[in-house]
Amino acid sequence: MLIAATDLLPALRQRAGDIDGDVLTFTDAEALPALEAITMRRPAVVTFERMFAVTPRGVAMINRIKADPTLRDSEIRVLAHDSDYQRVVPRAAAKAPALDQRGTRRAPRFKMAPNVTAQVAGKTAMLIDLSIVGAQVVSPLVLKPNQQVAVALHKEAASFTASVVWTSFEIPPNSGPRYRAGLEFPDADANLVGSFCERYKV
Repeated sequence: MLIAATDLLPALRQRAGDIDGDVLTFTDAEALPALEAITMRRPAVVTFERMFAVTPRGVAMINRIKADPTLRDSEIRVLAHDSDYQRVVPRAAAKAPALDQRGTRRAPRFKMAPNVTAQVAGKTAMLIDLSIVGAQVVSPLVLKPNQQVAVALHKEAASFTASVVWTSFEIPPNSGPRYRAGLEFPDADANLVGSFCERYKV
């Protein structure tokens, strides 16, 4: 299976050389159909064009394949369409980034109970963990680093502003695309957030 931008697919097909069996091609805009085909057909090799492989959508697809035990025999390759560059992607599954990318935390973080939500930029997002200075959320809304968003905790009237610190694009096996994000709260009411943590933590 080959995945690349539409205009780069012919060059990628040529770079891939002779391949035994069927060869399926998908454009970089066909991530979900490509994943469905990969899951159903379990190809021996899935090849990504290098420029697509480093985009959020490409990284999400690669991580999704790596995390699926039924696809452990599918080799993941990255090829450049215009050079001899190629590599085989290691099989170790990528982990979601920690809330604080520097390895330190300014406040205790609490894992939230299942189905606890917050409103992030007007859309419902799942709260994964929470502290008085930040949170990790999963949202269907596109979130980007340095973006400022309004946050309202589930069943709380008060809202406050948060900064998006990091994001990770994901394509889970049983749902649509989503964004996992780390939020920082520069001006949240610590008492309100702390009380919420106590009530809804695991």
